[in-house]
Amino acid sequence: MSKTVIGVFSNENAARRAVEELRNSGFGTNEISIVAREGRRGGDNATMGVGNDISGGVTTGGVLGGLAGLAAGAGALAIPGIGPLVAAGPIAGLLSGAATGGIAGGLIDWGIPEERGRYYEGKVREGKILATVRAEEGKVNQAAQVLRARGATDVETH
Repeated sequence: MSKTVIGVFSNENAARRAVEELRNSGFGTNEISIVAREGRRGGDNATMGVGNDISGGVTTGGVLGGLAGLAAGAGALAIPGIGPLVAAGPIAGLLSGAATGGIAGGLIDWGIPEERGRYYEGKVREGKILATVRAEEGKVNQAAQVLRARGATDVETH
């Protein structure tokens, strides 16, 4: 059974390193997701761009350009009360279907309790980058260790 490992990054460089390490450890683009506010600035003060096709590395301005090529299916969303977001990976589909429920509503579908989902939604609202990894039970600890080792905070498994 798949579980969700979730963590929060303060800057794009840390998130990029985590996603790179996850990919190098055998996690696929269909398991790794990233969510960030459009137009945020990371702790490294670099303006980030999002790819129309993040797997191809084409950037258009906004968020997550440094993560291009590391996750699949980037998309821009507008979530009421949060504003414009960029999501890459499988979570993009969840969020587009749960726009009225916000990020917390999308995370519920992955087994994140509503209270924790709202907490993570607040972190994205603050300008943090949310990373999730959908992993089989045997790879959950590995995913959590990679996120923590690369600077993620609030790492949890559900």
